[in-house]
Amino acid sequence: MKVGLIDYGRGNLRSVEKALVRAGAEVRLVESGDQIGELNWLVLPGVGSFGDAMANLHDRGLVEPIQIWLSEGRPFLGICLGFQLLFSESEESPGVDGLGWVPGKVVKFDPSVGKVPHMGWNQVQAGPAIADNGITDCFGDDSYYYHVHSYYADGLPEEWIACRTDYGQPFISGLKKDNAYAFQFHPEKSQDLGLKLLTRCLTTN
Repeated sequence: MKVGLIDYGRGNLRSVEKALVRAGAEVRLVESGDQIGELNWLVLPGVGSFGDAMANLHDRGLVEPIQIWLSEGRPFLGICLGFQLLFSESEESPGVDGLGWVPGKVVKFDPSVGKVPHMGWNQVQAGPAIADNGITDCFGDDSYYYHVHSYYADGLPEEWIACRTDYGQPFISGLKKDNAYAFQFHPEKSQDLGLKLLTRCLTTN
């Protein structure tokens, strides 16, 4: 299985690459739009700010190819900031358009919920989008994943919500639409359960 790991010049991709390989993928780094070719999957990781990430995706000619890939219903995985970039906009970078594949906005946690950023292990519960899906048993009362983020997605239609997390308030921590998954937490940093989730995602489409 050929998986393209999108490199837009932000963050260390090594941990994501290693986890994907352990999940059975043949990983190829994608640094420009003309490298997508005959891939089976695209993976968009993310570290850094919403605005910087979108600027780098534009600079490398990756925005339109990613949007086309998603519109064609091809298998896709977004991780952390790669989840947020799928939305139309973010409070982190006013005036910057995201990939716009799903409606809604990324907003900042109010300090009243607790320490911001939300950092560490937290329980993740399944949502309606994966009710009859092969990854359903990756979530539940004993399912804890590693989170690091100050912003969260708001306004996603119920039928696309794959999972939720609670941090002073419930928030959307994953989506499933067509053949795409995206998660706010880091499966690659979530030990055996994260590897199980990655493996299931790559094999359920």
